[in-house]
Amino acid sequence: MSARLGLTTSFPIGSDADLAWARHQVRRAAADLGFGLVEQTKLLTAASELARNTLVHGGGGRMELTVLDDGQARGLRLSCIDEGPGIRDIDLAMTDGYTTGGGLGLGLSGAKRLVQEFTLDSRPGQGTTVTVTQWLSALPVPRSGVL
Repeated sequence: MSARLGLTTSFPIGSDADLAWARHQVRRAAADLGFGLVEQTKLLTAASELARNTLVHGGGGRMELTVLDDGQARGLRLSCIDEGPGIRDIDLAMTDGYTTGGGLGLGLSGAKRLVQEFTLDSRPGQGTTVTVTQWLSALPVPRSGVL
């Protein structure tokens, strides 16, 4: 998949193989857009955590990847969507150290720290959608007269 402006691509999240495929597609799209290695790693780490939550806590779902351009910057938006049990207490779920799955409890809060934009919409019994956006940082403009 080559990153194409405005294109939204959807990947199923129903197995560990799907997690690997989704991570691969996020990495490829980020590289195609010109994200640096550190920015790619942050986005990929957030995507991996959110996709795993979709599988483990949401019972599976999908990831949507959208290439963005607001006229001044380009970026990637990722949405992980499930129709699982939802999150009863979002504030508690966003607290570092809180876990329902035996992990470190840094998944949602950690993902939020890794990206520029983060939204979480969840309703008990109706599912969860977590959307993250990372904008490509512009390269610094060289100062004139400085070598």
